[in-house]
Amino acid sequence: MATGASTADLAIVMVDARKGLRTQTFRHGTIVSLMGVRHMVLAINKMDLVGYEERRFTEIVAAYAPFAERLGITSFTSIPMSALRGDNVIRPGTTMPWYRGPTLLDHLSSVAVDADETRPFRLAVQSISRNDSGFRGYAGTVLGGSVRPGDEIVVQPSGARGEVVRIVTHDGDLARADAGQAVTLTFAEAVDVARGDVLTAPGRPPHIADQFACHLVWMHQDPMLPGRPYLIRLGTATLTATVTELKSRINVETGVEEAAKLLALNDIGLANVALDRPAPFDAYSQNRDTGGFILIDRISNATVGAGMIRFPLRRASNLTMQAFAVDKAARTLIKGHRPCVLWFTGLSGSGKSTVADGVERRLRALGCHTYVLDGDNVRHGLNRDLGFTDVDRVENVRRVVEVAQLFVDAGLIVLVSFISPFRSERRLARERMEEGEFIEIFVDAPLSECERRDPKGLYRRARAGKLANFTGIDSAYEPPEAPDIHLRTAEMSLDHEVDTTMSLLRERGIIS
Repeated sequence: MATGASTADLAIVMVDARKGLRTQTFRHGTIVSLMGVRHMVLAINKMDLVGYEERRFTEIVAAYAPFAERLGITSFTSIPMSALRGDNVIRPGTTMPWYRGPTLLDHLSSVAVDADETRPFRLAVQSISRNDSGFRGYAGTVLGGSVRPGDEIVVQPSGARGEVVRIVTHDGDLARADAGQAVTLTFAEAVDVARGDVLTAPGRPPHIADQFACHLVWMHQDPMLPGRPYLIRLGTATLTATVTELKSRINVETGVEEAAKLLALNDIGLANVALDRPAPFDAYSQNRDTGGFILIDRISNATVGAGMIRFPLRRASNLTMQAFAVDKAARTLIKGHRPCVLWFTGLSGSGKSTVADGVERRLRALGCHTYVLDGDNVRHGLNRDLGFTDVDRVENVRRVVEVAQLFVDAGLIVLVSFISPFRSERRLARERMEEGEFIEIFVDAPLSECERRDPKGLYRRARAGKLANFTGIDSAYEPPEAPDIHLRTAEMSLDHEVDTTMSLLRERGIIS
């Protein structure tokens, strides 16, 4: 695929002449269309394996043409090829005299790909360069437009301004830098710039928002679950992002948008994404480099998705956090203890609620202000609309994290008793609390012991196939790798478990 233009690049979609159009063929075409590509080559390869039949070539082209038209592909060229023999790749072959069009190489050489020089200036800051002589430069690649010494520059998202003095490269200073060039800019005066900031022209700023709508292509075996936090690489910035709403999944063969709760491997969807802080970006149709992003799993660090921003969401731009005279510090002062979250996680039947109840009774005897958020109890009210799919489990925990954070702000010791099977959501809970306010307690009992106890008869129902998506049976549980407290309930008494928890609370200064 050619690069460097805003909406007029060229893509080659390969088709096996024996197999014809497959779902993957339509998927690639859909992605190409979403990327703004308007020139397409349908390269129908392996014609030697179908006897170089014109009829087979014509069938495939006729089947793909309506799809290309629906995608808005304005320039659509089909070329029959045999890459093995070189026919119609570099030079015409004698095996397909019925084809009188260009070879693949001739066509690629003739397509005019127009670079868009009207885009506003963008430079994503990769690093800050300094030396002992006082040099300070801001290094990165120009992602749009151009810049010259004397130009005024705006730093996004802070809005700080500066005047470019030099454009420094390894080969010497430049009088102008254009899109694609890696340069270092120096300013007339010191300006506060950090890695991940975007340098822009003053008259045509990017969007700055913490929410946007996008097309999202999922690239991992594990599904995309709305509500789960991921890392997002947007330009040179890395932030935390959450898909707040999956609006639809695109059927790549028909183009129809279908309702969906998650995205599986190779799915393409329309989604709303929220960032942990406002960031500068453009619509992908205006600038691919500042409008495209990748999603990264926070546990494995694997790239799991890629997206194209459509437009910012302004729905929260008029909301601000209201400050009150009585804050968390004031509430904590009258409690006589520090607030925190005790997060009890483990399989059903491991003893989470029993231990949480024992700890709360001990804390209450000391005069502490507490509240228990129990999985079953919360599902009777706040989360009664949620089921037990992975998507619903993620949302279940997300809501509880929000409630627990409010209770901590009120100065309470919050005891959360939830299976919370996924490490990612437990990590989110820890990150949402302030340092020292989150204590993860792994209530560990072997699956066999949990099944033996089976206080609610759930394991028997799950084993009989009457209860789907049950953790430990047909839904995964990811045990904590480094919990603050590890309670092995098959080996410890309840008093020992409570004593262990209370000891840690004293060690960390939660209670005196």
